[in-house]
Amino acid sequence: MSHQVYAFEPPERFVAGTVGAPGERTFFLQARGGGRLVSVALEKVQVTLLAEKLEELLLEAQRRFGVDLPETATVDTSDNEPLDTPLDEEFRVGTLGLAFDVDTATVVIEAIAVGDDEAEEVEEEDDDELSTADRDRLRVRLTPQATRAFIDRAKRVVASGRPPCPLCGQPLDARGHLCPRHNGYRR
Repeated sequence: MSHQVYAFEPPERFVAGTVGAPGERTFFLQARGGGRLVSVALEKVQVTLLAEKLEELLLEAQRRFGVDLPETATVDTSDNEPLDTPLDEEFRVGTLGLAFDVDTATVVIEAIAVGDDEAEEVEEEDDDELSTADRDRLRVRLTPQATRAFIDRAKRVVASGRPPCPLCGQPLDARGHLCPRHNGYRR
């Protein structure tokens, strides 16, 4: 079975965004470049972890290789525009991979589609390279400045949802919240 690799090295635009009301949002990574537009769906926690791990990767690249990193995205690189349309989901992300290319001083992000074996929980651990080799993937290569802009937007997108419960951290719902810290009682 053949698989599709959507490579953007570099993209004109690479952002995280959502569609829907808070509590019912669908999260997307979207890359645009060379007349192509690719959108892949993922979970909120994946967007959160991607932003955190990209920050760690940038700090490690600065520490190890002396890469000059921006502290925050500059005003001209911050992207507050909505996702581009048409919003056609190419695949749902199962695995995210990150790397830093020392030769080009760029960050490589790879989003790999969910496989059939991930839909059901499989106890056996296969070699990751073999199990993900035949899956669709989105590969993006970003400068450290573009990576910082992506991180800042991803954090804003995640934070724009429902506020967390101050006790347990779970999202508060307008219909009420059964907080485990209150032993299941509504307050």
